[in-house]
Amino acid sequence: MNLILLGAPGSGKGTQGALLSARLGIPKIATGDLLRAAVHDGTPLGLQAKRYMEQGQLVPDDVIMGLIEEVVTAPAARDGVIMDGFPRTIPQASAVDALLAARGRRVDRVLLIDVAEEELVRRMLGRAAQEGRSDDTPETIRKRLAVFREQTEPLIAHYRAQGVMTTIPGTGAVEEIAQRIVGSLGR
Repeated sequence: MNLILLGAPGSGKGTQGALLSARLGIPKIATGDLLRAAVHDGTPLGLQAKRYMEQGQLVPDDVIMGLIEEVVTAPAARDGVIMDGFPRTIPQASAVDALLAARGRRVDRVLLIDVAEEELVRRMLGRAAQEGRSDDTPETIRKRLAVFREQTEPLIAHYRAQGVMTTIPGTGAVEEIAQRIVGSLGR
């Protein structure tokens, strides 16, 4: 089963993705984790990514897709993957669709973890205080949320049109949300 988790920063994608990965026995792909690991390991794609990162530039989609392809084609992913917060744009979604289609696979479900903006701000401010992130202010958090909405709304419409989108209420206890997700998958 190939799943995509969408949700605003602070919605719990990472937490729920890890729980779902353990429950389903399939790898979770988070592009930030892939980039850090590839750079650390000095892989060819990691070295390409490092050049962009050192210049303060975004890593191009073709490098990201190369990293994702490495995971998708690995034996551990034969039963599927969980993509955490990726794709973020229609071109990235098209690239994911092509990557999977080349292997006779497809995106089976997109789960949008839906949390009200005020709750997201509260969560992110709490996380910032806990982790000592002085750059996470209410203003910067709201800007990040606005960028998320702007980038993601077309993607949500894209997946709704494909009939694979499910919205999951993202408030309540972690396990309660996990049960909603598993229930939406019919498991």
